[in-house]
Amino acid sequence: MLLCLASWAVPGAGHLWQGRHAKGLIFLVALPLMFAIGLGVEGRLFPFDFSEPLVGMAALADLGIGIPYFLAGGFGLGAGEVRAVTYEYGNAFLIVAGLLNMLVVIDAYDIALGRK
Repeated sequence: MLLCLASWAVPGAGHLWQGRHAKGLIFLVALPLMFAIGLGVEGRLFPFDFSEPLVGMAALADLGIGIPYFLAGGFGLGAGEVRAVTYEYGNAFLIVAGLLNMLVVIDAYDIALGRK
């Protein structure tokens, strides 16, 4: 469980922990970069509003990136600018970065169990 928590909090940490340095470094660079691009092109970090199911699911997907999510929120980033041409692209980058990190966590878990 500690491996999964580390892998979620810092993208690629689970792979680095298990000695898979190339994969770990790629995830460590690519996923936060993807998240940063989403913020840079005026993407929105969705609020946890489960009265609107799609907004709630988008918020969970955003949270999937781990510590970068909390850093962005702490610095006041991710407000999103609906009038920006790139708004939807930014949302897609933020959501996909979180979902990809969740897949990376599952991959690290499978490697730890010897399934891969």
